[in-house]
Amino acid sequence: MLKFFANREILSWGLYDWANSAFATTVIAGFFPVFFKQYWAASQTEVESTFYLGLVNALASLVIVIFAPLLGALADQLSRRKKMLMNFAILGILMTAGLSLLGEGAWLMALMLYFFALIGFSGSNIFYDSLILNVASLKQVDRVSSIGFALGYLGGGLLFAFNVVMVTWPEWFGLADAGAAVKWSFVSVGLWWAVFSVPLLLFVKEEQGGQKLSLELVRMSYQNVVSTIKKIRQLKMTFIFLVAYWLYIDGVDTIIRMAVDFGLAVGLESNGLLAALLLTQFVGFPAALVFGWIGHVKGPKFGIFLALLVYCLIVLWAMQLSSQWEFYVLAFAVGLVQGGIQSLSRSLYARLVPVSQKTEFFGFYNMLGKFAAVIGPLLVGVTGIITGQPHVGIFMVLLLFVTGGYLLTRVDIQVGEQQARAYQG
Repeated sequence: MLKFFANREILSWGLYDWANSAFATTVIAGFFPVFFKQYWAASQTEVESTFYLGLVNALASLVIVIFAPLLGALADQLSRRKKMLMNFAILGILMTAGLSLLGEGAWLMALMLYFFALIGFSGSNIFYDSLILNVASLKQVDRVSSIGFALGYLGGGLLFAFNVVMVTWPEWFGLADAGAAVKWSFVSVGLWWAVFSVPLLLFVKEEQGGQKLSLELVRMSYQNVVSTIKKIRQLKMTFIFLVAYWLYIDGVDTIIRMAVDFGLAVGLESNGLLAALLLTQFVGFPAALVFGWIGHVKGPKFGIFLALLVYCLIVLWAMQLSSQWEFYVLAFAVGLVQGGIQSLSRSLYARLVPVSQKTEFFGFYNMLGKFAAVIGPLLVGVTGIITGQPHVGIFMVLLLFVTGGYLLTRVDIQVGEQQARAYQG
């Protein structure tokens, strides 16, 4: 494993996960849900603010669903993955930093900035994921993918830890109160994201393309989106895996985006929830590396099944959760498997795509992942509005894990690799 960390291209690629995971941790999972409920939307009820948070997560994901395959097709034809990655990253960085400028009660503007920050974050990941095949061979992808997620957990966790300290003891930093500290946390995420994106730009190599952007190229790219769907239908194992992934990653993304909001809705204290989230990050660093080893030794399917089993147990426990210590236990368990299921899903999929059309196929992969993030958070929010009970929507998450796992049993990786290598579409 150490030899991969010593490889400049692999490390530079993985550092983008270190960079943008600060947004995933500090903003998406941590401070935004808390600050939105307690500061920007303090006048709203718990179920109303949960509904709006779920809605904006769903809408941002829907935009990526619509445009991800097109962006992937354009990037393949233009060979400008790094440039397009940075365009989206800059959008996310600026919108995140902009949250620091909003005053109390500005819930609508907060949601708008958060919406565009999510677009920047999710859009950049389309190109980041596809670049894995520029730095790793098919034999290396399980471990290299796990390195990216491990670095993400460590980097995101370190900045989040600093921000939690800043919010808990704002006077140490010369700040007036915790609210001011949260706003400076948003600024720190933007700076962290920008600085640690630089190695990928400098050291990850990308093949050169000769085409220029034009309306004709955009039209051709839309045609390629339809073509991609037809191609995936021809690659049977790729198709089955994507359906399975779409189902189980819905549950994973819903837990990531809505866990803190769920804890607040059932009456747990915000400081304890943030501490639990911090625990998840630091457990996730070694756990992601272990899952990379499991994928290398036992195969990625085995590792994903193991993670799904743990997730099912987590959901069953969460359905009756009522105390702070239980949330800590669940946070620890999530940290054990979250990075593993994400990294092994990415590396398994990399085995099932034609290398010459990798970004186009990864655009579709990201589309399905974000489409899952449309359904889950919206389901939790709407169910809360209808029933007034935040526990009710959790059962649907369990069904997603079970049905996704069943479909994964139908995926034969060796057959899928053969189909991808032989594909001439």
